[in-house]
Amino acid sequence: MPQNYVPIFIFLAVVGILIAVTLWICVIIRTQSPNRVKLMPYECGIDPYDSARGRYTVRFYIIAILFVIFEVETIFLFPWAVKFKALAVFGLVEMLVFLGILIVGFIWIWKKGALEWV
Repeated sequence: MPQNYVPIFIFLAVVGILIAVTLWICVIIRTQSPNRVKLMPYECGIDPYDSARGRYTVRFYIIAILFVIFEVETIFLFPWAVKFKALAVFGLVEMLVFLGILIVGFIWIWKKGALEWV
């Protein structure tokens, strides 16, 4: 039984060695002359003028959460599509109900103005 785990341990050892070797090569290749200009934060070629610790508006978080919710809900379409023939009409009706609820929710959020960026 323990001999079945030998390939896993070999794989983990190879990965550990590969990580160490890659980091060591990066240390050797990189330049060793940091100065004030090189250590400055980079913002699209513009000198930074404010703290990077600024606050985001709540609207940003709402849109991010809504994106995640709608994306996760659409993931449920893939198993249904795979088993479409096996589920037949019952599966089609269930998916239409699911999509109807999803669309009603999307329209409600749109009407509430949660998708307005400005």
